[in-house]
Parts: sequence; structure tokens; C-alpha cells
Amino acid sequence: MLPRSGDVLHVTRAASVQFFRPIMFRVIRVLDWPTYDGWLWLDGYELNAAGDAVNRRSIFVLQDGLRQVQAAPVPRQHTVRTARRPVVRTPVRVS
Repeated sequence: MLPRSGDVLHVTRAASVQFFRPIMFRVIRVLDWPTYDGWLWLDGYELNAAGDAVNRRSIFVLQDGLRQVQAAPVPRQHTVRTARRPVVRTPVRVS
């Protein structure tokens, strides 16, 4: 599972030894920094028990150790705009 923007993850020791105390993490983006195979840099927010962002972080984690708690909302369908109506201009009379 490759995290997406908006996903909420439970990050534990299975993702990295630095998470002896597990955290909840909302993903902003997956960074394209060079890493080892199977590892990711994630940019996002650490969440408190109420789900509020308390700390912005970039974390280095093992992809297989992440557990998704809440998936990002499905993106809305792009709406197709109809062609605009032409502007009808009335002639100006000069006296």
C-alpha cells in the first residue's frame, strides 16, 4: 500500500524502530527522496487522540510496516464545463 495524501496511518515499531511509542499520522505527500528499497519518506502531521494535527513531521518508514486507519476521501469527479454563451454587444450610437 503506497500512502496517498489524506491517508491516516498508524505508525508503530513495525514501520521503524524510532516509533517505540506509536503515533497516528496524516499524510501530506510521499517525498521522492532517495531511499532503500521498501522504505519511504512521508511528509505529514502527527495527530493527537482527538485527531487534531499537533506536529508537522517528515518520517522515514518501512512501507510494509504501515497500517492504514482511514483512507483519503475519493477525489471528486472533474466536472466538464459547457461552452460559454457568446457575449452579445449592442452597438453604441455616436451623435
